[in-house]
Amino acid sequence: MASVLISLGSNMGQSSDIIWQAKEQIASLEGVLELAFSSLYKTKPVGYLFQDDFINAAMLIKCDLEPLELLHRLQHIEQLHKRVRTIKNGPRTLDLDIIAISNYTHAGSTLTLPHPRMHERAFVLIPCAQIAPDFIVPGHNMSIDSLKAKLSDEDLNSVELLHGNK
Repeated sequence: MASVLISLGSNMGQSSDIIWQAKEQIASLEGVLELAFSSLYKTKPVGYLFQDDFINAAMLIKCDLEPLELLHRLQHIEQLHKRVRTIKNGPRTLDLDIIAISNYTHAGSTLTLPHPRMHERAFVLIPCAQIAPDFIVPGHNMSIDSLKAKLSDEDLNSVELLHGNK
């Protein structure tokens, strides 16, 4: 089974509840074993700025699904939460991204691993560092913690830990 880091995000509806529901739905997938789940974080939008702040989290799983099969199952969970893709980087009820899979790189039109912008995004690296600081990101050959250390103070300060997590 491969180790997989997944990023979860939402900024429409009851975002915290949606994230917790998605966590349970991912954990219940056949071929998936949940290892760790981060706290929830409030973050500013990236790209399209005219939208509400996001709630983000990260999940570490062990998985024996092929990467594209895992992607399709995560997209199905997004659809269960009525995810609509209208504006690139726009508002969404649920966004589930495969960030990295241990020892696996892939560049395709449907899936690129590791996630091509993960190393630039505090809202990805901070939750991932909480649960998997020593995870070595293939292609970067650096740990999550090392990638996080390269972020600017401004980026790091754009992510706020939410209290009252489950």
